[in-house]
Amino acid sequence: MKEYDFEPVRGLPEQLPAGEEVLWQGAPSWTALAQRAFHVRTVGLYFALLVVWRLAVDWSSDSSVASALLGVLWIIILGAVAVGALALLGWAMSRATIYTITNQRVVMRVGVAIQMIMNLPFKQIRAADLKRYADGTGDIPLLLAETAHPSYIIFWPHVRPWHFSPPQPMLRTIPDAENVAALLADALKAYAAEQVTNTAADTAE
Repeated sequence: MKEYDFEPVRGLPEQLPAGEEVLWQGAPSWTALAQRAFHVRTVGLYFALLVVWRLAVDWSSDSSVASALLGVLWIIILGAVAVGALALLGWAMSRATIYTITNQRVVMRVGVAIQMIMNLPFKQIRAADLKRYADGTGDIPLLLAETAHPSYIIFWPHVRPWHFSPPQPMLRTIPDAENVAALLADALKAYAAEQVTNTAADTAE
């Protein structure tokens, strides 16, 4: 993990060493990220309910239509600002994020104000999971070796929600998640097979 300075290769902190190649690169869907990480729909529904409640209260007290509408105007404005700010944050975070899968590791370039790069070598990844959503996006959380201790706070929302010990870095709300998960699974299997072969060769020598 290190602070982002420059990119000799898009989304990567340095040139790839010999034998390593990029298999996939992508970013979160900003609309899905805004909905699931920043709960835009929930916030919008909350303010909509406030508007309905305020209108019901005003009309039950025999207020005029104009007076009732004026009374909810500030709620509508506040709700629009809140939803807009959260949607903008989701868009900015998606735009600043690049997930990379190579045949050796997963790399996550994340952060808006301060960008960070997290390298996750395959040897540190114990398991990968997949959560699919109806819109075709999905999450791929990674269970790391016990020696790895990524910061939940620093890398949120690119971590599995409510999994603090240990935190699980996550490729979040990525499009075509099922195919990306299959690609990652194949890469992990190929890496594991290569390590077994190398170990056997070293033993034979």
